[in-house]
Amino acid sequence: MKSVVRVLIAGMMLCAVPAFAQTESSADTNMEILMQKLKADKKLLVAANMELTDAESKAFWPLYDAYQKDLQKMNERLGKMLNEYAEAYNQGKGSIPNDTAKKLLNEVISIDEQEVKLKRAYAGKVGKVLPAAKTARYIQIENKIRAVIKFELARQIPLVY
Repeated sequence: MKSVVRVLIAGMMLCAVPAFAQTESSADTNMEILMQKLKADKKLLVAANMELTDAESKAFWPLYDAYQKDLQKMNERLGKMLNEYAEAYNQGKGSIPNDTAKKLLNEVISIDEQEVKLKRAYAGKVGKVLPAAKTARYIQIENKIRAVIKFELARQIPLVY
């Protein structure tokens, strides 16, 4: 599992580098291809670690897909906030005006709250179709993947002054 998670993270990190050297449309196309690959790899990782029966699979995978769509919306919101932070950070050479810092702080806390609500909602839905141990296992897998992603983001994002 560790190697697959590292591949997922490496893929996300690599997608930023080629974008600078390409036109916007080709970078968008390459990014979309990479994101589809990462989604497929994540699904394989989850499948390999869930040990679902056929009946469980039929009930679980539609919920998984719906959760991933909702996570994608949240990730887009996070990406927008990170872009705003990067712009403000670069314009101020590391210093961000208090009003901007407050706005970004409120947004990141709101995103964190949304993530917890989303996780709680889907844990309940998955818990209706899978035994509690498998539900917990799935949430653990999601938590581990998100923790690695958050670690990589934290490692790359500079602290504000």
